[in-house]
Amino acid sequence: MQEWLAKHPRITMHFTPTSASWLNMVERFFRDITTDQLRRGVFTSVPELIATIDAYIAHHNKNPKPFIWTKCARDILQKVIRANDRLSSKQNATLH
Repeated sequence: MQEWLAKHPRITMHFTPTSASWLNMVERFFRDITTDQLRRGVFTSVPELIATIDAYIAHHNKNPKPFIWTKCARDILQKVIRANDRLSSKQNATLH
């Protein structure tokens, strides 16, 4: 992996906390396709499901819009840490 990254300097790896899947753009796309297309769908065959997914992707790609972060990574990660701390303290309080 390090060798490949050295040969592709434009690529930067970003690791997201396991508790923050919403930071991962692929996870966000899966959420959108699930919410917009799949959750209440009725598919009578695998080919029908595949056609629905392909149609969603084609529609999505007709007018692509880049996602623009409005916060810097430090601020986002600090918010995640604060949320985890609050959640942990509430979980601990209910256990005792």
